[in-house]
Amino acid sequence: MHESPAASTPYEVLGVASSVSDDALRRAYRLKLRKTHPDVGGSAAQFQAVQTAWERIGTPEGRAAYDRTRFGDAEATADPFRASATPGSSAASRASQTGLKTRMHGHPGGQVRQRYLNLIREWAGRGTVIDDPYLPSLVRSAPRGIRHALAKALAEEATAHLVSGLGIGFTAWHDVDAGNGSDKLDHVVLGPAGLFAILSEDWGGSVQLRRGELVGDEIDDDEDPLRSFQASAKAFTRLVRVRFTGLIVVVPDGSVEGTPTVAKRGRHPLVIVVPRSRLNGLLRDGFLGMERGSFEKVFELRSTLQNGIRFVAS
Repeated sequence: MHESPAASTPYEVLGVASSVSDDALRRAYRLKLRKTHPDVGGSAAQFQAVQTAWERIGTPEGRAAYDRTRFGDAEATADPFRASATPGSSAASRASQTGLKTRMHGHPGGQVRQRYLNLIREWAGRGTVIDDPYLPSLVRSAPRGIRHALAKALAEEATAHLVSGLGIGFTAWHDVDAGNGSDKLDHVVLGPAGLFAILSEDWGGSVQLRRGELVGDEIDDDEDPLRSFQASAKAFTRLVRVRFTGLIVVVPDGSVEGTPTVAKRGRHPLVIVVPRSRLNGLLRDGFLGMERGSFEKVFELRSTLQNGIRFVAS
């Protein structure tokens, strides 16, 4: 899996502070091994995560090397935490040189990236000057909630970059006001296959569908991402008076197995979870059993959406 800002640090995996002694670190590792072993009710993924964390910081040399990259004495040559290629960037332009681009509206990832900037400055402390809020050492040192905000912003920007290459037959709106007072839809995409709402996420770990909800080691117990997404989509359909063909949750490649789905129930559209590399194929071709709209319907929907959509403030 890719290196995500939201991924737990080795210290977080082992449940200790970064200032813990080597002896206490070793005790925490052994305790976590016992608790996460599959033979005593743990999961293979958790057990592997504990072993990987220990491989990174289990020796004085390894720990020192990790702490240098974490706290800034040495920086990686590649910086994964800055803005990704978004529509209008040179990378997006190169990707679409062979044809006309998707009609794009709104600011993908804008609200969440602003949230990250506010949180990182608040965490650093009043009066602290932050020359570079995306400095890898600063990002890695921040609490996981702040890192997740940056990871989500990057995920939204990556989705927008992919969607921008679909072509002129598609229209996309980003950071759309859901109409329920507080939530947003990350993306609304209209094309020949239908109308889709998209949630772009990156929790920094693997996810799976359980009892109609996404769960994972990096998803908080009180977080209900699918239910919140469905509620926002429902509020939007009432506001704009349209119906979604489907709801899509996009996660980084390697963080989900297959394409888990929540079946369509009554007027509630199907929800499908896809790795990022499969998104454009789904938007172009739709999915099995879906009701495909006509060209005329797409044209009418575009006008309705263009008149009804409002964007959240960044």
